[in-house]
Amino acid sequence: MTIKHILPLLLLGSFMAMGKGLWDLIPIGLQLIFSLVLFLVNLIVLTFVLYFAGLIVVGGKKARFLDAFLISFLGTVLSAAFFLFIPYGLIALVLGIFVWLLLIKSLYETGWLGAIAVGFLAIIIFIVISIILALLFGIFDIIVKLLLGILTP
Repeated sequence: MTIKHILPLLLLGSFMAMGKGLWDLIPIGLQLIFSLVLFLVNLIVLTFVLYFAGLIVVGGKKARFLDAFLISFLGTVLSAAFFLFIPYGLIALVLGIFVWLLLIKSLYETGWLGAIAVGFLAIIIFIVISIILALLFGIFDIIVKLLLGILTP
């Protein structure tokens, strides 16, 4: 498996939970390594996205890079724990969103509306970056088919 094959898989990694068939693209011996690399790549990307969203919404004095890293790390780990240990996906999702907003609120020292604004802006920035990367790697059509397959029964 070459870099040419691995980079698009990293981009598709966010969609791995949507279809178990995507895991078949990764050799069994590399699935743990792929998961760890995917976690680290997502952590780095989320850190930058949250940092820029924080700079725009709350300003440079409150939004520090270390805070963005802590929000990314703790939010990712806690959300994953919720989805692993809570059998009801909707409850896990609501708890995950609440934890992300609580982390943004407390680490960026802002109110609930500021945390929601940072969250929405971060989502928009992340979607734009994902679309640009998907277009660069030529896998945009695969992602659209995955999303349409989930949205339609």
